[in-house]
Amino acid sequence: MTSTTITSDPKALSRAQRAVSCGPFYMKLLAAMRSQSIPLRAISDDRGMLSGYTRQPLSDVAADNHLGWLMTLGIVRREVDGQGLTDSFRLTPIGRQLVDQWEASGRPDSTGGPLDYLLNARNRWLRLPSWLQ
Repeated sequence: MTSTTITSDPKALSRAQRAVSCGPFYMKLLAAMRSQSIPLRAISDDRGMLSGYTRQPLSDVAADNHLGWLMTLGIVRREVDGQGLTDSFRLTPIGRQLVDQWEASGRPDSTGGPLDYLLNARNRWLRLPSWLQ
C-alpha cells in the first residue's frame, strides 16, 4: 500500500502530535490501527498495557475518552460495519501521516513536556462548544 501525503494545516498537525505525545497510548497502537481496526477491549484494562498499546491500564471509559479526543482532532475514527458504529478504531489519513512521520524520523515513543501537557489540556478542556464556533 502506498502512502499519500496529505497537506494539513501545520497548527492542526502540531495539535495532533502534541495530543498523541501527551496521551496514554504508545505508537505501537497507532501503527496497528494503520492496518487493522483495534477494538476498545484490546486497549482497555491490562490488555492494552500487556499488548504494548498503553502506558498504564485504562478503564473502558478512560480509553474511550482519550480516543474520543483523538477523534476530535481527526487522528482516529470509529470503525463502521453493516449495522453501524462499532467499538473498534482505525487511523484517519492525518493519523497515518503522523505515524509515517514518526517512523521515518526513527523517534521512539516519547512523552510531552510540561508545556505540551498544559497546551493539550487547554485545547482539550477549554475549547468552545461546536455551536459557538
